[in-house]
Parts: sequence; structure tokens; C-alpha cells
Amino acid sequence: MTMTHPAGEPFAARPPTSHERMTGLHWDASYRDGPAPWDIGAPQPAFVRLAPGLTGPVLDAGCGTGENALLVASRGLTVLGVDVAETALAMAREKARARGVDAEFAVADALRLDLLGRRFATVLDCGLLHTFDGVERPRYAASLASVTGPGATVYVLCFSDAGPGTGPHPVREDDVRAAFGTGDWHVAAVERERIRTRFHDEDGAPAWLATITRTQAGFWAARGRGPAGR
Repeated sequence: MTMTHPAGEPFAARPPTSHERMTGLHWDASYRDGPAPWDIGAPQPAFVRLAPGLTGPVLDAGCGTGENALLVASRGLTVLGVDVAETALAMAREKARARGVDAEFAVADALRLDLLGRRFATVLDCGLLHTFDGVERPRYAASLASVTGPGATVYVLCFSDAGPGTGPHPVREDDVRAAFGTGDWHVAAVERERIRTRFHDEDGAPAWLATITRTQAGFWAARGRGPAGR
């Protein structure tokens, strides 16, 4: 199936993700024809609870229209929201202007975050991991490793298979752990949570909330030297 791209999309030449191959549509289409099913017009409650303990700078990977990034920015932390959907990013920037919140948004491929040339202490992933298939998920984890240092924390909120009423692309707890199963990461916890969408009731859908930390050993191994070689 031929995948369509919005005009001027900088990542038009990137390989489509498994979700895009399945639907035949670029992620941007969800926002141009929206609102997107996952765009609830507010930050996810799970991230609202986490927000007071977050450390910046923060990366919101697959930020959509920016609600979680704007929550973080409203607490005074430096945040970058990235997505491949330019329409969503335009909406996020407009929200930031309207609310007087200092948040940055940029087009980026979640599987090539190394191209950002930046490093973050915290990463938020709301509904991105579960859109990747079993081949893409380890690539995504490696991409996150390229923009995080020792002790950085990744919070992943994704649809779980622990139904009933789960969302599309649910993943097992073992899938989450396997994606971050290299020496780059320590999976500190995978807990049952709920994720809100536009097609579930207010209780949302079954989800996992994973807390994953970047290991010091993995960080230095990726650079071919130990901590003494800084």
C-alpha cells in the first residue's frame, strides 16, 4: 500500500512505521482529519500525577498536540515535544502561545532521535511505544538511549493486553520489558494504569506505566570507555 504524506513533510523519505504501513496513512492524517482518537485535550492523568517529581530537561516523544509537554513546561521545566505530524505540532505551538507557556516543539523521527543532538534527563512517552511492532520497539529504545545519559528516566504509558476494553495495538508486560532488555536500560517497574482516549469512557483503557532508567554501564559502553575515560 502506498503511504501518503502531507505536503512539505521533512520526513517524507523516512521508512513508514508499522502502523503507517498498516493504515496506508502518514501520522499527520490523524490530526488533519481529527481530532485524533488519543487527543483528549488535556494531559494524561498518569502524567499529571508524575509531574511534580519530574526533572528537566524533558523530552516528550510523540507529543501530538502537546498537552503533556505543556503540563511539564507550566511547572517551569525545559521541555521539547517531538512528533512526525506537523499538523499536531502546529496545534501544540498555538496552544503554547495562547497559554503563555514556554515550550519547544519540533519535527523529529522517534526512531532517529540522535539527529536532535541533545540530551534529556526525563522522557515521556504517551501512546507511542505501542504503535511500534516487535522489530521497531528495540530500535526505539536505542533511539532513546542516544538522547539520555546515566540516571535518566523514561516513563512509558501504553495500551496493555490486560483487558477488557483495551485499545488498539495492546502490548504485554513482557513486550515492554523486552524492548528495553539491553544493558542500556533498567526496567524499574511496569505497573497497571489507565490511559484516556476519545473512544473510551472517563475511566480510560487498560495501560502499563513503565519506569525505565538509563544505566551508567550502558551509557559508557556505548562510548567505548569507562567512567574514568571522560
